[in-house]
Amino acid sequence: MGMFRLAGLLAIIPATVLLTISFFVLLALRKAEAAGLKAFGYVIAALLWVGVLLVLSMGSYTLSTGRCPMKEMMKCQMKGMMMDGKAPMPMMQGKADAPMMKR
Repeated sequence: MGMFRLAGLLAIIPATVLLTISFFVLLALRKAEAAGLKAFGYVIAALLWVGVLLVLSMGSYTLSTGRCPMKEMMKCQMKGMMMDGKAPMPMMQGKADAPMMKR
């Protein structure tokens, strides 16, 4: 359980990447002269910052509770596949039975 709690620290990596991208977007905006391009750049930078907030909030949630929302979502999907009768990872059927072809 403690291992998943520490997985919340890994949220720092995508947050840093998104902040770096937003820095370069804002840096490029200083060179832009068109008003439409500047507005678009500010919107993109704001969306990147919202993404950073979401990533960091999910990381802090995982750190504080020890429950990973993505892991729980995957468990629900696997349970649903098992109830439908589908295998979680379908095997490659027919490949082992097929004769080898010569060149």
